[in-house]
Amino acid sequence: MGCSNCGTGKNGKPGGCQSNGGCASGGCNRMNTYDWLATMNIRDNDDFDLVEVSFKNGSRKNFYHNPSHTRAIIGDMVVVESANGYDVGRISLTGELVRLQMKKKKVAEDVILQNVLRVANERDLEKLREARKLENATMIKARVIARTLDLDMKIGDVEYQGDKRKATFYYTAEGRVDFRELIRHYAKDFRVKIEMRQIGARQESARIGGLGSCGRELCCSTWLTDFKSVSTAAARYQNLAINQSKLSGQCGRLKCCLNYELDSYMDALEHFPKQADSLKTEVGKAVLVKTDIFKGLMFYAYTEQSRRGKFYPLAIDRVKAILEMNKKGQFPADLVDLHSLTETIIEEEADYDADDLVGVIELPPEERRKRKNRKRNRNRGAKKNTTDKKEAPAKKQSDNAERKPKQKTENKANDSGKNTKSKNRGRNRNRNRGRGKRKTDNGNDQKKD
Repeated sequence: MGCSNCGTGKNGKPGGCQSNGGCASGGCNRMNTYDWLATMNIRDNDDFDLVEVSFKNGSRKNFYHNPSHTRAIIGDMVVVESANGYDVGRISLTGELVRLQMKKKKVAEDVILQNVLRVANERDLEKLREARKLENATMIKARVIARTLDLDMKIGDVEYQGDKRKATFYYTAEGRVDFRELIRHYAKDFRVKIEMRQIGARQESARIGGLGSCGRELCCSTWLTDFKSVSTAAARYQNLAINQSKLSGQCGRLKCCLNYELDSYMDALEHFPKQADSLKTEVGKAVLVKTDIFKGLMFYAYTEQSRRGKFYPLAIDRVKAILEMNKKGQFPADLVDLHSLTETIIEEEADYDADDLVGVIELPPEERRKRKNRKRNRNRGAKKNTTDKKEAPAKKQSDNAERKPKQKTENKANDSGKNTKSKNRGRNRNRNRGRGKRKTDNGNDQKKD
């Protein structure tokens, strides 16, 4: 069942499968179907001559007559008839499962007129690989041509026929598009027969493939065959925030998986009371903020400014009881039933015995040792701090005692030095005074003479 892309690539390295995740569904086709009858030892006497053939790794499937002379079985690459030339595909289903698939897709047996010609040879497969290589470049050029003509459309995918005589362009558009001029340009540039086919956004993502936000392959490209409508009501029933970026898938529409769990949510919501958006109590009016569907809780908050900001989770039975009281004109003291709350607290206290508490609080021996070591280290650190504090003032006193005599001796030395200097200064002054007197006396004597 391996396709041509599963082989080795350049330089002997693995080329990898380019089926966009189709191998996880059981084969290289994206929309592969498991043939569960083939594993059972049951022989069908009335063989069904119709087979299902998939093209381009399961992006398109058709039903064909399989004559006995072809000897083609499931998994074989075959050449089939087409309106213009021939095409190459892989047989994906045979036998009674084809009948069930036709019944599911509402395809009558009389409508199918085309046959399987033969098993594909090497030349047919080589030509098919060449056609697949042309598709990407053709799609890019086709988008450029459509943009130059100012057409409101998007070319999503291009598929060449196995003999390269015909190319099918799959496009998406919001309304009808006049592409007559576009077909002329395509026929002139690509030189093949052109077929334009409009598809929806979901079909486009199914053809291209990819990964969803869940990390798995897209459901539409692996197993989902019919697309049911998805509305925002499905998100509201599941209490999901109406965020377009989170609720939309790769196709830009609402995710198909919103419908998967909707039935279980609807069943759970049947037990919740209706018209319970507000409750009245003696304290004030409370409004429903949110609900936890599977836990059976409803969260209310008071509208008054003094009590705003706190949520009160109430069980379904409690909400029903308050609603019945409000219908009778009675109002409870508070949202929470204090009597039941005290009973639950007493029961929880009674469940814990003294032995249980000891067993709960008791630590393992390793943690005990660690805590003891921590306490010892703390005590040692505290003792060191106290001894240091005691030694510190004694050292200060000794330092002060040593410093005081030094200061006294230094002061005495300074005093003695000052006294000697003052005495010398007095003696010098007296000497100078005596000399002055002598000079004046000598001068006076001279004048007298």
